[in-house]
Amino acid sequence: MTVFRELSQHILDIVENCVKAGASLVRIEIEEDLTEDRLVIAVKDNGGGMDEAFLRHISDPWVTTRTTRKVGLGIPFFKQTAEMCNGHFEIHSKKQQGTTVKATFQHSHIDRPPLGALVGTLMCIIVGYPQADLLYHHRVDEREFTLDTREVREMLGDEVALSDPEVLAFLRGHLKEGLVELGGEVQPAL
Repeated sequence: MTVFRELSQHILDIVENCVKAGASLVRIEIEEDLTEDRLVIAVKDNGGGMDEAFLRHISDPWVTTRTTRKVGLGIPFFKQTAEMCNGHFEIHSKKQQGTTVKATFQHSHIDRPPLGALVGTLMCIIVGYPQADLLYHHRVDEREFTLDTREVREMLGDEVALSDPEVLAFLRGHLKEGLVELGGEVQPAL
């Protein structure tokens, strides 16, 4: 059993669920409020959503939509991590309207995992899930950074794909610069 050592791994796991649910747009919102000692991570999608019966049991590790194994540990571990760091966890979903997963942590809590390799995680999402657009918004106190692949696609037109090596190199550099300018937690990408 693998326990996520970085919050970025939780984000990647949730985005995988979003795309499997048919999302064409995934929003990742990270807010680091250092004055209030709070870290909030929200992942929102426009996918197929869940009915209320399934949603009531989503935190149960024995509930999963996967057919390759009988357990689903991503959501329960994310919830447990938030709660053990003086935070809380919420999930809202409506069938055919999408899902929102939100975890709040005490930013300075000694047991809070680091955000981790966000650049690498975001690049994995962009490359691994080309069928979905990504809107990434990160705020540290008053500083903000946003990357929206819909805007990048519009600038590129139909001739160049997001998966083009030059585009990927640009995106990686842009993400690194943005995170450095935020002054929040930054770990090198893979």
